[in-house]
Amino acid sequence: MNVSELLENLNHQGVQLWADNDKLKINSPKGLLTAEIRTELAQRKTEILAFLQKTNDAVSDSSTTKAQDLSLQTIGRLIGGYCRKITGFIPPVIDPKLMANKLKVTFRPLPNGYKEETVLQFRKELEHKLQENGVQILSWEEATKEFNYEITIPLINWKNNITTRVVKSGVNAVVDVEKHPSLFGKAKIFVAEVLYRLYSRFVFNNSPISASKIMQFISWAEESVQPLEDPTNTQAIVLTKLNPKLVDPKIPYQQKIPIGVNTLIKNFSEIVIGVDNTNISILNMNLSDSVFSTELLDEFVSKSLIPKIFVPIQPLPLSRFEIGEYDAKASTYAGQLVKLGKELASTDLLPSGFKINDVMKRKSHRDIVDWMINGRTGVSYGFVAYAEPPQYIGAVEISEREWDTLSTIAGFSRDELRQNEIGRRYIKTKIAEKYVFKQIPDIWLASSRSGSNKTNLNLKTDVFRVGLQDRLLLQLPKGLDSVVGDIKPSYDIYVMVAIALAAALYAPELIENGMPMIHFHGYPSKEWLQPHEYCTGVQNPSVPCGTYESGVFNFLGIYNLVNKYGSNIALASLIEPDHGTNIIASDWKYLLARIKTGVEEEQIELGGKHFPSLKESVATS
Repeated sequence: MNVSELLENLNHQGVQLWADNDKLKINSPKGLLTAEIRTELAQRKTEILAFLQKTNDAVSDSSTTKAQDLSLQTIGRLIGGYCRKITGFIPPVIDPKLMANKLKVTFRPLPNGYKEETVLQFRKELEHKLQENGVQILSWEEATKEFNYEITIPLINWKNNITTRVVKSGVNAVVDVEKHPSLFGKAKIFVAEVLYRLYSRFVFNNSPISASKIMQFISWAEESVQPLEDPTNTQAIVLTKLNPKLVDPKIPYQQKIPIGVNTLIKNFSEIVIGVDNTNISILNMNLSDSVFSTELLDEFVSKSLIPKIFVPIQPLPLSRFEIGEYDAKASTYAGQLVKLGKELASTDLLPSGFKINDVMKRKSHRDIVDWMINGRTGVSYGFVAYAEPPQYIGAVEISEREWDTLSTIAGFSRDELRQNEIGRRYIKTKIAEKYVFKQIPDIWLASSRSGSNKTNLNLKTDVFRVGLQDRLLLQLPKGLDSVVGDIKPSYDIYVMVAIALAAALYAPELIENGMPMIHFHGYPSKEWLQPHEYCTGVQNPSVPCGTYESGVFNFLGIYNLVNKYGSNIALASLIEPDHGTNIIASDWKYLLARIKTGVEEEQIELGGKHFPSLKESVATS
């Protein structure tokens, strides 16, 4: 359980925790804090304080940051379902300069005899550019602390004390270089893996072990694994020679997926940066084949690397949702989603992905990943979703006079959000230079689950109903057990609900009869778009999926399109750099026909082939 989940669970029980300088303060109902909870809080005090202090800093910054006519805090709380008081909300940050000012990065000392000159030169330039952008670079001594632990070999009861250095929880990233173990090194890794399997079975009885403990256990033998105090906050970045196959436009994206996956697994890192004399590639679990010229190092650092460090890819835990069930067979939109997925099979835009057990052969590595992605058993690429018509109670839009009679809502600016006597919320926002006062509707959508085959969805197990009210809701098909390992919502929930909410507020014609959404890891060409079809987001920082920031950019994308072109939008392509495209329309058959035509005419493809032309068209428009 990560810190956010721990604090949220305690908050639901009435326990309040807050940071007072470097002290952790607790207010709890009598008798609620058991000895077990007290022990866990004491053991994770440093981690909890770092999380709470980061939250406080973000709230302070967000109070003065404005995105269009709504504050980032308001947009973030709306799309994140944080309208009730729930611990764990961190307002989104979308300016790379502000992101950089919050980051702490360290460079791991080079291994003896390292001689890759291109990588060494890039390493120096990268450190300089990060500092130029405002990132705090910590020395290895500042970023780490000495850590001692004991290994006990089961059965023979042999014990050994090991001293290592662990990266402190407040550090956001460790930059390392790719290492190639010698025969002796491979032997050490084999021994460490055998010991870990014994330890896991006989000491922990196959119960879950935290990622940080596993890293500590195997790091004595494996140079590519650096012990981290908080693996959910500190990312490993590895610099290596650029793999030409990964950025070759002639190689189909489907063939690049195993190359990218193997690169990440081999280096056991969240981000791998490949370099040669002319190009830079960046790879994370979004598996983009993005490439930058070395002449664009400034853009690479500010628009691509810094956002990825600031907001790591993290799935939403089930604890963020109010769980319920629904009748999938009776849902029109769930049925249409299944049809849409099947029809998309011929486009090859939604690869099936992979099972973690199939690509990670070592139990220690599988267990680390399992801990960090909350028990998900696989990864797939893209999503399909179908938003239902927005649900309103009472007037959809009110006058300014009526707005003045409404009550304030705790946690929101009274100039942005208010509610009436029955608790319906209204927002003050600007469309075509005119302020309007619109009801925040209940949002519901049918969504493919994480890890499912999007082109062959099973209505009984693969289609969830996601809701956004003053909280997030998740409804599973009736009869489906939520404790089954693979029952996890999509990484892109914030994106889905943000798009649906923005459409309801700014382009109601798009969603009034339902709105299909397709996300794939590629881009359309500028020539594909027809009249009343628009594209936006090309210049956005490349934040990963599953974050408030990705949701905010999609929300603002629809807002900007409506204010630029009006609400008569037949189709919108919402671009996520280094990730892919979200395409929405008011009719699934129209959307399907347009996408199939784009694929047939090679105007829509997986991978980054069309992205440079989109950037050029925006720059010249």
